[in-house]
Order: sequence, then structure tokens, then C-alpha cells
Amino acid sequence: MDNYPLLNLFLTMLWFFLFIIWIWLLIGIIGDIFRSHDMSGWAKALWVVFIVVVPWLGVLVYLIARGGKMAERNAQRAQAADDAFKQYVQQAAGTAPSTADEITKLAELHRSGVLTDEEFTAQKQRLLAG
Repeated sequence: MDNYPLLNLFLTMLWFFLFIIWIWLLIGIIGDIFRSHDMSGWAKALWVVFIVVVPWLGVLVYLIARGGKMAERNAQRAQAADDAFKQYVQQAAGTAPSTADEITKLAELHRSGVLTDEEFTAQKQRLLAG
């Protein structure tokens, strides 16, 4: 390989980027473990020990067992952050809809038949309560 310095550079870069991807994957999985609300503390501890003791197998098993839920949890966190940001912008700009505006919209939905009498009453009580 000493006769191919460009190949050495390429291989070094490849290993470096694979190492960075591996670190990124570990951080993402460990972060997902700690942010997961559907696991107990013991389950979280066991997953972390499994990933630390047997890293390659631990990561693969975690991705197989809980990989689908990882994407769902990330989407829920992103949606919650987006909703909080929108609410903050509305409050900061003073454009939050008033209770009267919300009740007017509910009344229109009730008149058009989208809401039943019970739904309309429940939503109106919710708005008036808080």
C-alpha cells in the first residue's frame, strides 16, 4: 500500500467517516433510550449496559427491536416542538385567537352539522373553563 498514497488517503477517510457514523449512531440510540417514556429505569439501564458491553450486537438488536418506534418518537418530539414554537409565536405576536372567536367557530361547525350537540357543549365548556 505504500506505493498507493491516494488509496491510503481514501481508506483513512473511509475509516474516519465510518467511525463518525458509529459515534453518531451510538449517541442517537442512547439518547432515544433515555428519552423513551415507555421503558422503566431498569429497562433503560439494561439496554445501555448491553450496548456498552457488546456494542455491535447491542446496536443491531436495539435497531431491530425498537427502530420503528424510534422514528415515531422523533416525529412526535418534532411535532411537539413545532406546536410549542407556533404557540410561542402567536403569543409573542398577539395573534392568539380569543375565546369568543373559538366559540364562533364551534357554533359554525355545529350549525353545519360537523359537531353534535354533545360535542359542541363539551368543547364550549372546555373553552370557557380555560
